Amino acid sequence: MRRLTTLLAAALLLLTGTAAPAQALDNGVGRTPPMGWNSWNTFFCNINESLIRGMADSIVSTGMRDAGYQYVVVDDCWMNPNRDSSGNLQADPTRFPSGMKALGDYIHGKGLKFGIYQAPLDKTCAQYFGNYPGATGSQGHETQDARQFAAWGVDYLKYDWCSPSGTINEQVATFAKMRDALAATGRPILYSINSNSIHAKTGPQRDWGDVANIWRTTEDIQLVWKTNQVNDYPMGVQNIIDVNVPLAGYAEPGGFNDPDMMEVGRGTLTDTEQRSHFAMWAVMAAPLIAGNDIRSMSAATQTILKNPRLIAINQDTLGRQGAQVAGDADHRVLAKRLSNGDVAVALFNQSNATRTISTTAAAIGKSGASSYALVDAWTGATTATSGSISASVPAHGTVVYRVSGGSTGDPQTPASAALVSAASGRCLDVPNSNTTNGTQPVIWDCNNAANQRWTVSGQTLQALGKCLDSPTSASAGSKVQIWACNGGSNQQWTFQANGTVRNNQSDLCLDVNNNQTANGALTLLWTCTGAANQQWSRR
Repeated sequence: MRRLTTLLAAALLLLTGTAAPAQALDNGVGRTPPMGWNSWNTFFCNINESLIRGMADSIVSTGMRDAGYQYVVVDDCWMNPNRDSSGNLQADPTRFPSGMKALGDYIHGKGLKFGIYQAPLDKTCAQYFGNYPGATGSQGHETQDARQFAAWGVDYLKYDWCSPSGTINEQVATFAKMRDALAATGRPILYSINSNSIHAKTGPQRDWGDVANIWRTTEDIQLVWKTNQVNDYPMGVQNIIDVNVPLAGYAEPGGFNDPDMMEVGRGTLTDTEQRSHFAMWAVMAAPLIAGNDIRSMSAATQTILKNPRLIAINQDTLGRQGAQVAGDADHRVLAKRLSNGDVAVALFNQSNATRTISTTAAAIGKSGASSYALVDAWTGATTATSGSISASVPAHGTVVYRVSGGSTGDPQTPASAALVSAASGRCLDVPNSNTTNGTQPVIWDCNNAANQRWTVSGQTLQALGKCLDSPTSASAGSKVQIWACNGGSNQQWTFQANGTVRNNQSDLCLDVNNNQTANGALTLLWTCTGAANQQWSRR
């Protein structure tokens, strides 16, 4: 099926010049975001089979397995620095003397699943940085390594780029080699990739659902709330949310955005921040991969990680990622449609002070009832509302409600739409379908062509695979442009109540230059005035 999909996509590109949307990987796994534990965040290279077996024991004894955590993922530094005489991977004989097959058998015996780490080029990340000897990456060994993993009983492969080399197209082709090698084994193995390690951040630049089950969207997470980075090392929790939210349109059963493993239970973050971290990962349909020491976690950590209401929202079979329906620099409101018709709504306070955050049932896609039930995901308390949804949210906090009652539309904007200028009735157009970075959109007679169809994904506006972008130092009069999607706030836009479209970073509005109305008139950024040449409708 995947081969047929690939051929059809290639044919569409050849015949029309338009790429088909990526299809989620059809390997039978990852139908909901994976849940589990990974060794890296707490132990880095300091791992051995006794530690991993003890962690598997604790996942069972603490009730984490029964809460849904399945995968036990052994990260970097598990391997012998040398392949054997036949080129096969081997376990480090000191760290894992019983071998990886025996470790997998032990994990399976606990009712859990076995995950392992590898890299697509010559070295793993630890080897690249000189923290571990050898050069045992899968380059040239993809088929051999996939067969080895299947023989060991591996259920999850984390595949980490770890090189500054390679274009995004080369990354796609290289990651696809292991995708196909895993498929050829006949064993269902969840495929997790990270294209961003030691590389330009290509994770947000495309929908990787045709390549992997989950794909990292950001640089590595660190044990901090926020740094000054957009998408570079080190990344705090809020920084990662900023990048991941606009990519909501990519998530579906079989393929999910991965904002990295969780830091819950590792100290430094406040209890409020840890709750926000978990709640936002749940609503964003992110993999819930714990990174703490399960053997010694506190009752407070268990309360967060085992919250059944948030886990149910995360694991909902519809596979939607929460889409932003309102927000500004201080807050976000995300709505996630659920398979039974309920909607989960997250009220996220990014500011440094307590604030009231509000939305409505209509704004999240609910209608047709005089009363709606709100279940607080943290307390389990149920209240009723005629439509208003509001909470006082502490600094860095997140309140999540599960909203039921009435009928449910889609809180996300339709998949694609034309953006029509109120002043001229003409459409926002990528001239001549030119997708070169920096191309300046114009207005043109509406014709429903692909270069006039804008997909709303979170807060990004995308056409022809590129994002509508404001230069990072934009001022009034700067051109608006299309650019490779990178998750930055300069590529995030807010549709305002008066019909204007405001750029989140520059606080300037999408404007038709000098009130012109003729075909070819340039669009640019200007101080928001609400004038007709700044008003846009979607149709």
